[in-house]
Amino acid sequence: MTSSAMRDLMAITERPEVISLAGGLPDTSTFPTASFAALMHELANTHLAKALQYGPTEGLAIARAAASKVMADENAIVDPDDVLITTGGQQGLDLICKALIDPGDVIIAEGPTYPGAISAFTSYEARVEHVPVDEDGLDPVLLRERLAELAKSGARPKFIYLIPNFQNPAGVTLSLERRHEILAIARENELLIVEDNPYGLLRYEGEALPTMLELDGGDSVAYIGTFSKILSPGIRVGWVTAPRPVLEKLNLGKQAADLCASSLTQHFVAEYISGAEWPTYVAELSEIYRRRRDVMLESLALELPRSAGWNAPEGGLFLWVTLPDYIDTTDLLARALRENVAFVPGRAAWVDGSGSSSMRLNFSGADEAGIREGIRRIGIVVNEQVELFETLTGKRSPAIGKRPATPDDKQGVTDDAGGEVVEFRKPRSAGA
Repeated sequence: MTSSAMRDLMAITERPEVISLAGGLPDTSTFPTASFAALMHELANTHLAKALQYGPTEGLAIARAAASKVMADENAIVDPDDVLITTGGQQGLDLICKALIDPGDVIIAEGPTYPGAISAFTSYEARVEHVPVDEDGLDPVLLRERLAELAKSGARPKFIYLIPNFQNPAGVTLSLERRHEILAIARENELLIVEDNPYGLLRYEGEALPTMLELDGGDSVAYIGTFSKILSPGIRVGWVTAPRPVLEKLNLGKQAADLCASSLTQHFVAEYISGAEWPTYVAELSEIYRRRRDVMLESLALELPRSAGWNAPEGGLFLWVTLPDYIDTTDLLARALRENVAFVPGRAAWVDGSGSSSMRLNFSGADEAGIREGIRRIGIVVNEQVELFETLTGKRSPAIGKRPATPDDKQGVTDDAGGEVVEFRKPRSAGA
């Protein structure tokens, strides 16, 4: 078992002087106080005894119906009886690992991938094989190649782990064509796809794409959802839906883990989702995050050198920044913390040591002023490293490429003192 990079950073970022662009923190201050008070008052008056009692392991029927309703908003239609309520989305991932992974088993994950998933996989002694992503998500050609290599060695993966929408940490979205191709590959190889979709409703531009579950019909896909990003992470309510034989094993695993999720917060979720306000709240939240994303893009263009590159995600909570190869962001973090700013180093998103020159930046947890100041501080430490390299070598770091500085600026940034938003660059990975 190894510690998650986010867990290690949380203690540091609780210091009030530190601007954290590290954790995937939603802005919970946006939830209306009056709505919370009204919901809790209604709960106390009508369901208090039940809310304070144990519940069934699979979750309260009203909570499973709420999860099914949220999924239907993305056109993923699921019977509430096929939903297992979990203590956050992370427990859903842990239960899948518990049910399916034996020590030494192979799983396929995007490269880079969610650092919390790496902790779950390695705690069950899985062998993680990364398949790199580009601006359209996981590459099906490289997936086929990796599966062929594994087959030659006699290894058959247990599942493919995907975050198709606004991927954590890369921010990219799996294209519709690739969704179909990856589903076809999974069926050909009789592989389960684990679709982790915490950000699907947080889209700021572009057209929504069908979930892998919707495209598949449920035969080859286990789906993980959560209320953490669209309501509150503090309520710790997520869910899993999967083929029935898998779901039964997950239920057994949850019995041993915690008997049941919190009845109190399940009632809270059910009350909230049963009302008409929640889509409006998600839309308002999305607009706040869209503005913060744009502020971060503008700040990166202003503060980072021309040799830095990043993507412009259509939704979600993260930007993936790539720096020159000679900068190690794990070392850079130590310097950044002295400037009282934090980010997640790229290595945390790989099991093989790749991603050393990249970093994940979160734009949802800080306000616009905090984002500007945080990027300014990161710019200080990055520019120090670039200037030192250029002084010692006598060479100028080459520009990575060009992209619009913001979604509204089609001309981009040409000032050499600033950075440029670039097409997503494939991370360096062993075998890639």
